This record gives sequence, C-alpha cells and structure tokens, in this order.
Amino acid sequence: AADIFAMSSLHEGMPLAIMEAMFAGKPVVSSVAGGIAEMITEGTDGLLTPVGDAAAIASALERLLTDPRQRARLGEAARARAQRQFGIAPMMDAYFALYSPPARGAAAAPAAGPDALVVHDIPLLAETGQAARFDAVIVVDVPVEVQVDRMTRLRGMSREDAEGRVRAQASRDERLAIASYVIDNTGTLEDLRDRVTEVFGELSGAATARAVTPPDNSGT
Repeated sequence: AADIFAMSSLHEGMPLAIMEAMFAGKPVVSSVAGGIAEMITEGTDGLLTPVGDAAAIASALERLLTDPRQRARLGEAARARAQRQFGIAPMMDAYFALYSPPARGAAAAPAAGPDALVVHDIPLLAETGQAARFDAVIVVDVPVEVQVDRMTRLRGMSREDAEGRVRAQASRDERLAIASYVIDNTGTLEDLRDRVTEVFGELSGAATARAVTPPDNSGT
C-alpha cells in the first residue's frame, strides 16, 4: 500500500487522482498546477510545490518519508477535507445551487400588489427542496411512459437517453407530493388550456381573498 501520493504535473484541472488519494487518507505532495491549490492547503492537508520544481518535490517527499506523524496528520486532514468538500452530499448541493438560479419572477414579487399573482418558474424545484418557500406549487403531470414517448418521438432522443433523463430527476411521486395543484397533460391542447384557466382562476381568487382579509391583531 502507498504511504504518500505525489503529483508533479505541469498542467492540471482539478485531478480526480488527488481526490481519490485524499479519500484514501493519503498525504498529498503536489505541484500547484491548475486548480490543485483549491483542493490542497499547503501544510494543512498536503504539501504544495512550485510547478516544474523537481528539487522542491523531492524535498517535500523526504520530509514526509522521515516523519510518520506528519504523514498521518496530513492524511487524516486530507480525508476530512475530501469528505467535506468532495463527498456526494456537498457535491450535489453545489450542482443544485449552480443549476437552480433564482426563480424567474422573483424580481417582480417585491413590487407586486397585495392581490397580485406572481408566477415563479424554477428549475429542479422538487430536487432542491424549495417547495415550502411558495404559497402554492403547480405540477404539470404525465405518466413516465408518456414522458419517454414524447422525448423520443418529439425531441429525437433515444429511449435509453430519455429514460436516463427521467431517472436523473425527481420521481413522479416526489413531484406530486409537493403539488398544490396538478395539471394533467395527457389530453389535448384544449384540455390543457382549460385546466390552466381553471387553476389560474382558483389562484387569483385566493390571492384576492388574502388581500381583502384584515390581519388578526387579537393576539389569539
């Protein structure tokens, strides 16, 4: 088994090999190429050297080879950082934050009147757990098989790619569980328009009712 992981690259991005070494609890000695400085902090969870400096790499390796306590300390610190920064949960959080920008409609909300109906269009609403932020959640629903059929027939996707996209998203049950209103989209375009009009009417009525209901200042 290895005691130390060394990388002397001249050019790098954020190398997976370093992540794997960190998860394995191995102290890392590396050149500071590319994004490596975002993965390793010098002296805290690894040792960094200038790019192209073979003597510095050799010196860092010698230090660790002769100091088992420092090897153990840096290795455990590297493992802890990997779990904190590159584990499944933090990486999922980072990706969701990247791909779920502020809802379209958020800018209009502060200027809207008390009886206004502001619609927010949010990617990955169910996946990012944001449903509780809103007064109502509308889910447009079709069975999974209909989703797959439409993606293959109308978008030209292969069945494998379509099914993979469905699996990567929240399940149908998960989406329906957060829905205040469900709009069925298996019928005709006219059916869809009728249901949208119906939901819009209900939401508008609820918004108007909230605007005209005086606040309860009784303290009860």
